[in-house]
Amino acid sequence: MNLKEDTALLLRVEGLHKAFDDRAVLAGATLKVPKGSLVSVLGRSGTGKSVFLKCLANVLEPDAGEIYFDGRLLAAGDRVARTDFRKRSGFLFQSNALFDSMTALENVALPLEQTMDLSAKEVRERSLEALSQLELEEFKDRFPSELSGGMQKRLALARALVTKPELVLFDEPTAGLDPLRRNAVFLMIAKYQRQFNFSALVVTHDVPEALACSDRVAMLEDGTMCFEGTPEEFSVSPLDAVRNFRDSTVALGVAIAGLGKRNDGMPV
Repeated sequence: MNLKEDTALLLRVEGLHKAFDDRAVLAGATLKVPKGSLVSVLGRSGTGKSVFLKCLANVLEPDAGEIYFDGRLLAAGDRVARTDFRKRSGFLFQSNALFDSMTALENVALPLEQTMDLSAKEVRERSLEALSQLELEEFKDRFPSELSGGMQKRLALARALVTKPELVLFDEPTAGLDPLRRNAVFLMIAKYQRQFNFSALVVTHDVPEALACSDRVAMLEDGTMCFEGTPEEFSVSPLDAVRNFRDSTVALGVAIAGLGKRNDGMPV
């Protein structure tokens, strides 16, 4: 990789491996995330997308491979590099991971208290600013259980953004949501990604929504990225793994039509 390409990337992953007992989940996965871009990692359930993301976030330690953040290798024993990464990145968990016993303001303040040397006044001011930016300031004293599902998602994003990160990792942000709410979450991510100009890495299996809002997409299959490119390239890719995943709805219709007539004589 040349110097110009390397400086244009915020995150670069090379040959990531992770196994649990004798089951290899990641087997050489690679990925590039350009600065200021929104990148989605697609894949079937159980293919290791969340494991891949947790390796990036240092929640799990990969067995092999290299992760570069802003050109710097995040080596396992390099505490300085790891601390710098935590300060400059945010994580939105699949379940939001809000603390029920803490108010909205306290939830948002937590990353500042854990990663930055700020006074109590500065923590409060920045936390209120983050809540205001996501239209939640008036709910600062409410507990997560007192907020709607959409507001909880925005609160989790406010917490992820309060440190003003350069990279935000999203783990299945639309899991369990209906189509309208899925659209709303992807719109929220795209809106704030453009507003704050952070790089976003979204792990999802929602193909149409990911293609609509992403600058680049990748697909994880059999432990590696079988595809990496633009949404337009993904939409016309002839790769079997991509086609089977991308065109699964069409394939379902064909399969049902192939069942023939029902017992009552009506077509299936």
